[in-house]
Amino acid sequence: MNYYELTFTYNSPLEKEIVNDILSAELGEIGFESFVESAEGLVAYIEEKKYNSKILTDQLALFPLPDVVFNFTEKLIEGKDWNEEWEKNYFKPIRIGDECLIRASFHEPEPGFRYTIVIDPKMAFGTGNHETTYLMISEILQLDLTGKKVLDMGCGTAVLAILARMRGADKVTAIDIDEWAYNNALENIRLNGVSHIHVLEGGAEKIAEDAPFDYVFANINRNILLNDLSVYAEHMQRGGTLFMSGFYEEDIPAIRSAAEQQGLIFQSFTVRNNWVAVQTQKA
Repeated sequence: MNYYELTFTYNSPLEKEIVNDILSAELGEIGFESFVESAEGLVAYIEEKKYNSKILTDQLALFPLPDVVFNFTEKLIEGKDWNEEWEKNYFKPIRIGDECLIRASFHEPEPGFRYTIVIDPKMAFGTGNHETTYLMISEILQLDLTGKKVLDMGCGTAVLAILARMRGADKVTAIDIDEWAYNNALENIRLNGVSHIHVLEGGAEKIAEDAPFDYVFANINRNILLNDLSVYAEHMQRGGTLFMSGFYEEDIPAIRSAAEQQGLIFQSFTVRNNWVAVQTQKA
């Protein structure tokens, strides 16, 4: 499979990590699959058949941070095992204190963590996902999920579903609309030897199959969250809790307003490098 490699450079008063994380999220909206930080900015990869320079230029023009002007170069790279290349060279372990380690199967084990989750992340685990995954894992680590029904919506690698089971959840449902994510979730669940996780391929229409839920974790993006919030709320237990991530701090007012329109009580939020996780509860 052929890919385009695009190298983005920019000048900004903001920290490079913040700009790169938001840039990777914006590029992910238009089909880019993996991202690597460089000394000057970000390198991003997209399948040849998905690349459209006009769509890219329009997306960059709508970049949500001020005073960031991008330049980029593109290069077509032919025939390579990109999943293997990206996994081995760019995916780094995620450590949440001494509580949880997320590492790939090709990383060396690290002792001293209460929970270790081993995943084979493939290409779609972009830089921004590290921040939102960190936030959501941190929330799960504070919860007593014993005997609870949990939904991991937009599950991707299924890392949240796996940790929920490790934390005592009785039944866990993991849903993703992407066929790759569905298969990768099944693979990672087997890799970690956990059970009672029901993986479904599809969108919000699949939620009703296993509802209602005590906890819903939706780590997706602002637009999908706003569109599907009513479905999440409908299929939660009374008093159930919804955690959402995948958006920026400046998006909190829109997320909060939409949640309150569905009868959800806004409770708190946490921030990491401008990425946010919010907690709401069904009255």
